[in-house]
Amino acid sequence: MISRREFLAGVPLAAAAIAAQAAPGKRIGFVDDNLDNFHARVYLEALRGPLKERGFVVSGAFALQQEKSKAWAAKNNLDVFGQIAELDKVVDVYAVLAPSTPKTHEELCDLVLPFGKTTFVDKTFAPDVATAERIFKKADQHKAALQSSSALRYTAVQKVVQELGRDQVRHVVAWCPGGSYDEYAVHAVELAVSCLGPDAQSLMRRGTDPESQLLINYSGGRTAVINVYIKRKTPYAASITTAKESRYLEVDTKPLFVDAASALLDFFAAGKEQVDRRETMAVMKILEASRDPAALERFVKL
Repeated sequence: MISRREFLAGVPLAAAAIAAQAAPGKRIGFVDDNLDNFHARVYLEALRGPLKERGFVVSGAFALQQEKSKAWAAKNNLDVFGQIAELDKVVDVYAVLAPSTPKTHEELCDLVLPFGKTTFVDKTFAPDVATAERIFKKADQHKAALQSSSALRYTAVQKVVQELGRDQVRHVVAWCPGGSYDEYAVHAVELAVSCLGPDAQSLMRRGTDPESQLLINYSGGRTAVINVYIKRKTPYAASITTAKESRYLEVDTKPLFVDAASALLDFFAAGKEQVDRRETMAVMKILEASRDPAALERFVKL
């Protein structure tokens, strides 16, 4: 039950009740541009459904677009706070979402990082490499553990690579569909980087929307080919080549966001990076280089 002190302080009833259900350290705050998006919905559903037994709860939210977000949150029994400082009173960790508007991630991180709490930033981490570097620097300054990833880091593809040993992987080919290159290319890039590591060296791009192909040279003669097909019926998939074989793997998207949310909870529980930030920066460098007009004519350095 909400205490008289909390009531007089104006703490929203639902948020206080939900927060009271969670053990210390397990209260998550959603921070977003507009909460009415696919990722906010599926992560909330995963945390309240298949992952409920892990004890984490979303105890409140903040959004830049308050009115649109309040309408969505009301339907989902989630309180939206008008000020970050008020949200911070009922959360232990932060999930910065805004998956379709990464240009807002720095602004949102600027609001939460000063509290020094463990913070996840959804894909795409930042609009460019310089912004990504600033966000990491700010996290370090505030001693806040911070990580970012696409949901495509947590699939059967990575499990196979783990079984084989990453050092055995010579070549990766990845495929992904999507509504736009800018929003969805990160998924195929995350697939490749999570299999080959951060040591991408140069890139060339063939084609633009709706069909793009990235050719990436890695250290040690390794390579990646990334295919992004916009508004095409294309599976999320990858082929993994070692010295002995090539194996093609389609991604089962049904458990994708439950698995990604589970990894998110692993990060929150650990309180330290579970994804090497060098890989996050490699993803950012690949995406930025792919937008360089010179990459359509020749290999450019990363």
